Order: sequence, then C-alpha cells, then structure tokens
Amino acid sequence: MPTMQIRRLTIADAPAYRALRLRSFRDHPEAFTTSYEELEQQSFADMEKRFTSAHLKFWGAFENSVLLGYVGLEPELRIKCRHKATLIGMYVAPEQSGRGIGRALVEALLAEARASGLESIVLTVTDGNDGAIRLYEHCGFRSFGVEPRAIKVGGRAYGKNHMYLDLTATS
Repeated sequence: MPTMQIRRLTIADAPAYRALRLRSFRDHPEAFTTSYEELEQQSFADMEKRFTSAHLKFWGAFENSVLLGYVGLEPELRIKCRHKATLIGMYVAPEQSGRGIGRALVEALLAEARASGLESIVLTVTDGNDGAIRLYEHCGFRSFGVEPRAIKVGGRAYGKNHMYLDLTATS
C-alpha cells in the first residue's frame, strides 16, 4: 500500500505544482480569486519564485512521487503584522478526497506556523465550499464574516468566508 508523504515543496516540484495548480484553477474557478487565464499567463520563472521566496512556504502531499495536493503559508511582512500569516492556495485533487490529505497539509502548515512563533492564521474560502469549511473548522478555524459578492465567475457572484485561527489559545 503506497504511503502518502507531506513535505515542503522545492523548486524541483515546480512543474508538478504548476500542472496541478492550473488544473485546480480550470476545474474550480470559483475557489480562487485569481482566474485561470491570469495564472496561465504567468511565466514559469514567476511561478518558481514561490519556491525561492524567503517568506512564502508551500507543502505538498505526494504518493508514489505524484503531487496530490498543496497548501501555502504567507507570513505578513509589515512590522505591526508579523505575528500573523495567511493560509493560501489550498487544493487537493478531487479524486483524492476523503483520504485526510487536506487535514495533513493544514496540520503541517500549522506545525510550521507554531514553530515560527506565529500567533494567528487567516484564510478565505468561497462561501458554499462546505467541505473546505468543515476541514478548516475541524482544524480550529472560526469564521469571522462573509464578504458578499467577493468574486464573480461567469457572471455569478460568490461570497468569501473569512476565517481565523488563534495559535496562542490553549486547547
């Protein structure tokens, strides 16, 4: 039985990451603020910068060297906000759903956030993406509001649920 591995993505993972990221934006345009067309126009070199950045961190879930999902952590750079970060770009291939991959990715991200001394994590998730909302709630995130009509895809408006996790709270 194959073993799933969660690890930090490196520049060597860039081609697989780009392919899965393009697929996610194409198949689930309502889940992301950036459009597939905008993403497709980004150069490979620009995308590679995600893995060479000093502050951005990405994790991937792999099985038999195949990337199944990914998530990113973007710490704030401004002095007054350096205690917090944003969970970005979460995606697990739909055919891998129900295997605990999303939870494993978020747990790896949260372990790194705590080890780095971060105090809080925020994220946005498209309103109505109930599976993702349940996952984040299971990991301790709580909603603090929904921005109505935050994005429009094909003329249809979607709200964005804003969620927060206090890493200083005791369980």
